[in-house]
Amino acid sequence: MRVSTGKIAAGAGAAAVLFAAMPAWAQEAAAAAPAVTVNKGDTAWMMTSTVLVLMMILPGLALFYGGLTRAKNMLSVMTQIGAVACLAMLLWVMYGYTMAFGDGGGAFISGFGKAFLAGITPDSTAATFTAGVAIPEYVFIAFQMTFAAITVALVLGSVVERMKFSAVMVFAIVWLTLAYFPIAHMVWASGGVFFKMGALDFAGGTVVHVNAGVSALVASLILGKRLGYPTERIVPHSMTMTGIGTGLLWVGWFGFNAGSALEANGSAALAMINTFVATASAGLAWMLVERVNGHKGSALGFCSGIIAGLVAVTPAAGNSGPFGAIILGALASVVCYYAVSFLKPKLGYDDALDAFGIHGIGGMIGAIGTGIVYAPAFGGPGKPDFSIASQIVTQVIAVGATIIWATIATVIAMYVAKALTGLRVSEEVEREGLDLGEHGERAYN
Repeated sequence: MRVSTGKIAAGAGAAAVLFAAMPAWAQEAAAAAPAVTVNKGDTAWMMTSTVLVLMMILPGLALFYGGLTRAKNMLSVMTQIGAVACLAMLLWVMYGYTMAFGDGGGAFISGFGKAFLAGITPDSTAATFTAGVAIPEYVFIAFQMTFAAITVALVLGSVVERMKFSAVMVFAIVWLTLAYFPIAHMVWASGGVFFKMGALDFAGGTVVHVNAGVSALVASLILGKRLGYPTERIVPHSMTMTGIGTGLLWVGWFGFNAGSALEANGSAALAMINTFVATASAGLAWMLVERVNGHKGSALGFCSGIIAGLVAVTPAAGNSGPFGAIILGALASVVCYYAVSFLKPKLGYDDALDAFGIHGIGGMIGAIGTGIVYAPAFGGPGKPDFSIASQIVTQVIAVGATIIWATIATVIAMYVAKALTGLRVSEEVEREGLDLGEHGERAYN
């Protein structure tokens, strides 16, 4: 997702005056350049995609995560996800958008000239990938805003059932400022360090999933384990809700992936079919590897595989052929299964809903694997002289730097929250459930 922003001149008269005032060389260049026009079809698609991504958060992620928790914490999970998403939206229009996609060209953040959306009007435009074709900048702002909102919500999957609501909100403010906004700029903005390196990330493998997954692991380690973990049996209270959430996430992910083409075109169509087939292969692969390891194919495994496939195909959505996406989805699903089922118990960390095991690990596989499936030899859209080896090096550097950056930002965010509010609820609240202890109500009566 690589864009630049510009503006349409207000009226033919003003344009003529500006043109006449230009030197001869500038008039020639302006005459050769196509006029920037807003494409109504692209605009309609991007508005639709934006709403689809919102559906991924509420109700999609809220139901997916909520169903995986115990009944006494269902509402707290939904409330935390909804609240941090709303907070992210407000921070985005205040200073997040200008940090990520403002007019500056810094390597790590942009400028602050568009803080509080200064200078942006209904006539302001954001460029698409076709010269001379644009969408309204407000649409691009809203689309990117939903990405920020869901990314911070993903992190919460590792710390549910024990973190204070006030701490969650403080953490979200600091984490978005230090982790999400800069990494979004570095990967997707034309001045960003990873953009200039040529890192491939179609819809958020590093920006969203590696960033959120690694942050989730770090946050869970700082917060500590839930009471009774791992000796007590802690199981999802409603796989039905998790199944519904999975379906909503998959549907919404078409806005996430195909919308990142910024146009209603062939690239969006490629991202769409890849989001189908990579996810399908991943859902079945997880159930298959369960059987290979002596277990029944489970609904939980199916849902986990679906998410693993969606995560892995995100950076490759428009950067892979369909068969490359199938292989990538299946591979990520198998590796994520072993990360969740074997690595996590062996290391003993309490990533409650496997945000790291699926989003972190799956995001790394997808981001690095994109350097392979992009090659035309594997059906990808790369040029004939594309070098897999050099691209993999670039992808590994981007992933490694994201891991380090996210780790540092998360440590800072968690300790700021600890200093201001304290991190954990009391033992009494944790035992009775955060629904009642933190919010004064129950999901079920």
